[in-house]
Amino acid sequence: MVIYLPGNQSGGDQPALDELTPREIVEELDKHVVGQKDAKRAVAIALRNRVRRQKLSPEMADEVMPKNILMMGATGVGKTEIARRLARLSNSPFLKVEATKFTEVGYVGRDVDSMVRDLIETSIEMVREEKLDMVADRAEAQAEERLLDVLLPPQPSPAEGESEADQKESAKRSREKLRQSFREGKLDERMIEIEVKDRQQPIEIVTNQGVEEMDINLRDMLPGLFGGKNKRRKMRVAEAFDYLVQEEEQKLVDMDQVTRQAVDRVEQSGIIFLDEMDKIAGREGGRGPDVSREGVQRDILPIVEGTTVNTRYGMLRTDHILFIAAGAFHVSKPSDLIPELQGRFPIRVELKSLTTEDFVRILTEPKNALTKQYVALMDTEGVKLTFTDDAVLEIAKIATEVNEDTENIGARRLHTILERLLDEISFDGPDLKDKNVTIDAEYVRKQLAEIAKDQDLSRYIL
Repeated sequence: MVIYLPGNQSGGDQPALDELTPREIVEELDKHVVGQKDAKRAVAIALRNRVRRQKLSPEMADEVMPKNILMMGATGVGKTEIARRLARLSNSPFLKVEATKFTEVGYVGRDVDSMVRDLIETSIEMVREEKLDMVADRAEAQAEERLLDVLLPPQPSPAEGESEADQKESAKRSREKLRQSFREGKLDERMIEIEVKDRQQPIEIVTNQGVEEMDINLRDMLPGLFGGKNKRRKMRVAEAFDYLVQEEEQKLVDMDQVTRQAVDRVEQSGIIFLDEMDKIAGREGGRGPDVSREGVQRDILPIVEGTTVNTRYGMLRTDHILFIAAGAFHVSKPSDLIPELQGRFPIRVELKSLTTEDFVRILTEPKNALTKQYVALMDTEGVKLTFTDDAVLEIAKIATEVNEDTENIGARRLHTILERLLDEISFDGPDLKDKNVTIDAEYVRKQLAEIAKDQDLSRYIL
């Protein structure tokens, strides 16, 4: 069994996944998501169980099924973010999909198998990027040599009295001088002519099962019809170098190996986040759309239970993919799902609505906190933006009030409020003479209090 290590995209020097205890996984999630301890504990245990399973004998590991999770909570409380951060932490292929996208077999719409096909495409891209990082230096070196071959004019015949060895030494010195000039950027604007592959137009053939079902490669069957010939094109040296690097990278990456690894990674560590599950919760006896909703549940069931899906990269087993389902469940309840599907989500966690204190923490604590984002954005204009503590508290209070008085959209309310609050500063930023701007509670009240109090107005604006 392979234990995948976190990639660079999760940000920073983290310990290998098999060294992270559930407590440490929760601590990593705390850096990005505020509160929701129960949900974090559940996903941390699920992730750790994956590591434990990969250390078992193959016979036992095959029998250990992932414990899928059902998250219940209003929109904007962190369900998607927890799942997304978990996938980044474990460097797992991740797909977020709304259950409402799917329709029962026989209806027009996407079939549920497409989620697995989308996940394998994500995994292929992940593994390919990793391989490209590994060969980047070699690709650049080879591209540089090809570029120098184009830049260096052909050597004339040896002059009288000049030996072949002298000519080679002279050519070598010229090449190194040219290499130095190229590396210093002195040749970037020079125009050269290189041979490029004629870019082929993508072909899409739509069937009643969607484009992903078409496994026939028409380019291979009819090569003359779709071109693919080389042609000469003029471009700047800098552009030519980028093109040649990409071409060398494609040569150095073995796509068959990428495909094998990507399929294995999906089967062993894939994560599918099924959102809006409450919208397809419908039981027998209903009419109209209820029938279709139950049909979607029955179609999703085999994927979650474990089945084999036919993809363009071969057959793929879903037995060990971790499914995290989520929904608000205001109108419906988890018990409204068909019993078989309920049984496939043994871990249930309820995410709490966010309080004023949670909003304060969301605005200040995470690495990518909203206030930090706006400070960085305005800094690009030379504006030094500062949020006082009482301003942050006032923003949090207004967010809580508006959520209570109108629709509760959780932390997403902070986005609308901050955009409204900083509207003038964002617009006038480049023209401000005084580049030091402090946002305090009084400024917040001045900009937002009237809107927040007028419920009819806040429904439209906040």
